[in-house]
Amino acid sequence: MSTENEGTTVPPAPSAPPPPADAPAASVPQGAHPGAAPAAGDPYGPPAAQAHQGAGESSSAPDPSWPPPPPPSTPAYGGDGAAGHGAAGQGGGGWGAGWGAAHQQPAPKKGHGRGGLVAAVLVAALVAGGLGGGLGYTLAEENDSGGSTTVSSSTSGGNVKRDPGTVAAVAAAALPSTVTIEAASSSGEGGTGTGFVFDKQGHIVTNNHVVADAVDGGNLTATFPNGKKYDAEVVGNAQGYDVAVIKLKNAPSDLKPLTLGNSDDVAVGDSTIAIGAPFGLSDTVTTGIISAKNRPVASSDGSGSKASYMSALQTDASINPGNSGGPLLDAQGNVIGINSAIQSTSNGGFGTGQAGSIGLGFAIPINQAKYVAQELIETGKPVYAKIGASVSLEDSSNGAQITEQGVGGTEPVDPGGPADKAGLKPGDVITKLDDRVIDSGPTLIGEIWTHKPGDEVTITYERGGKEHTTELTLGSRVGDS
Repeated sequence: MSTENEGTTVPPAPSAPPPPADAPAASVPQGAHPGAAPAAGDPYGPPAAQAHQGAGESSSAPDPSWPPPPPPSTPAYGGDGAAGHGAAGQGGGGWGAGWGAAHQQPAPKKGHGRGGLVAAVLVAALVAGGLGGGLGYTLAEENDSGGSTTVSSSTSGGNVKRDPGTVAAVAAAALPSTVTIEAASSSGEGGTGTGFVFDKQGHIVTNNHVVADAVDGGNLTATFPNGKKYDAEVVGNAQGYDVAVIKLKNAPSDLKPLTLGNSDDVAVGDSTIAIGAPFGLSDTVTTGIISAKNRPVASSDGSGSKASYMSALQTDASINPGNSGGPLLDAQGNVIGINSAIQSTSNGGFGTGQAGSIGLGFAIPINQAKYVAQELIETGKPVYAKIGASVSLEDSSNGAQITEQGVGGTEPVDPGGPADKAGLKPGDVITKLDDRVIDSGPTLIGEIWTHKPGDEVTITYERGGKEHTTELTLGSRVGDS
């Protein structure tokens, strides 16, 4: 999807100031008709018609012929088109169609695309400056003749205090505790994401797919909004949860962890604030609302071999590649989620084959992410809750069916495992976990992973056309293997 913003046509400044409104009317020369056109050179005649269009830019990769040709051509100002980080439930389009959609890493920050943006902004600024000069001349002439009526503020914008709870106040408090992460593998491949300060010891929470390239001997850095850059290392990563923790090397002593909220208390319609580095544009703040809760989402780790599952918070705050791993805040500045995935259209326009935000963003609830992060800090490995049964991952609206055969020829129901003890059998279709409706295997996995090992849940299932319920105590699995 793309947008285009062509500059608005603006009239030029007149060649000379018009006469004051209260000036006596000029006498009409004898023999001249009152409606006749002014004589050539008349300073009060209408100026020649002119038009100007503002400059724009495209977010797609720059053409080899960059810089753009000189005016009057008007380049398109494209929408933020790039691949997202996840897939939303069911439905077509983008990299997020279906449950096993391939994840595309965000485009690396380095390159010529950023230069293209700066160049376009500079052109627009010069045009605006020229226009402003003409208008300024006209206003000055009028003020000299009639006196100024403008009123200036006694304080500059930088001295104005923002009330607590405003977006500006929340952003000012949260930005110093967010970082832009650059991760690269030993071969140099990688991308840009976001993270936030989790504790005073230098731990930063982000997405697994943000740092996946740097897990095995890669390069990892974190840059704060004040420009200070730190080398970092991966403490632990949970591919299934899509959560990772990194730690700053030589961390500063004045770190301020962001306050963690309670994602269970979030309501649809609550205000949200997202912070990140979309397309490498660090320290970007966007706003929106909670559009939905408990949204089943699956995303890939980039290799396409394994998927991450979440019961996500959905928001319409603008989230693009590079926002991944950044905090989703409530109106008080508390972290309620980790921005992780977007659903987007299949094409970003301008031949990029990538896409950006269309208002469908998804965040890992912070209650789940907090638990995972603490496990990673303590042990370096993730711990997953499980029912001990294999379920079909095919799209369905009827429930999660226990398969007739397990992975690699194993038993579909682990002997002596939680599902076996609860009386579940191959062919059973699970339709509810507690009060959550289960419409597919991925939805079931996402809901199970919102719980901790040892939690007791109620399973509703169908067998032979009849509905049954059973109590089940969740087991545990350590690691991603």
